[in-house]
Amino acid sequence: MNQRKRWFFSSVPTVTLNIIIINVICWLAQMLFLSRGIDLSDYLGLHYFSSDQFYPHQIITYMFLHDPSGIMHVLFNMFAVYMFGRTLELVWGGKRFLFYYIITGIGAALANILVMFLRIKFAEMNLSPEMVAEVYVKGAALIEKGMTYSDPAMAKLNELLYLANVGTTVGASGAVFGILVAFGIMFPYVELMVIPIPVPIKAKYFVIIYGLIELFLGVWNKAGDNVAHFAHLGGLLTGLILVLYWKKRNKKNGRFY
Repeated sequence: MNQRKRWFFSSVPTVTLNIIIINVICWLAQMLFLSRGIDLSDYLGLHYFSSDQFYPHQIITYMFLHDPSGIMHVLFNMFAVYMFGRTLELVWGGKRFLFYYIITGIGAALANILVMFLRIKFAEMNLSPEMVAEVYVKGAALIEKGMTYSDPAMAKLNELLYLANVGTTVGASGAVFGILVAFGIMFPYVELMVIPIPVPIKAKYFVIIYGLIELFLGVWNKAGDNVAHFAHLGGLLTGLILVLYWKKRNKKNGRFY
């Protein structure tokens, strides 16, 4: 058993291994603190910039937290980091991979905030300045009482403002999508077995299909869907731009640096 453990740890590059370890430790810490009435996501999770709970460090710290109510969120993300991230680290080296991981996570955070900002502004366009001011001043109190506005446009704005003020985003998914797009560009013809697809699918097609699904779900914005789809897309887009830039910059030697 000890030999198997040593083989596993020695087979995973240093940065990839430490990303996984740090995320698992943070997830365990979340559960421990939550059992004592302290929610770490209030301090380290990503909040909207107008929220009283927003701090600049959250655009980095949020990507090391996960849903403490279950294991699947952190499990799937860290499995993806293990499966695809280790390959990227072997090609790029630890420093380049860590830089890429953090930048794509930051890109995901900024995309998430930008989309919320745009949604609020579009909702305001359907209302008069007086109605907008009414929602900003009195809307939160109505929601706390379990009430809302009868006017659909005012109710929509009030809902968005409430989500912006109390909502929290956590998870490494944005950086994971950055890892996926980099893998798809660098190893486009590698065949992947993806449940529930019964046949192998090339990496480039997997990334494209997954990205389109996220775009569809993000635009649909189904009620009750608490997944930050545009954060995923933000990480994907940031990674795409970065990898293509590195590829173009070093086209002569064929390396992604």
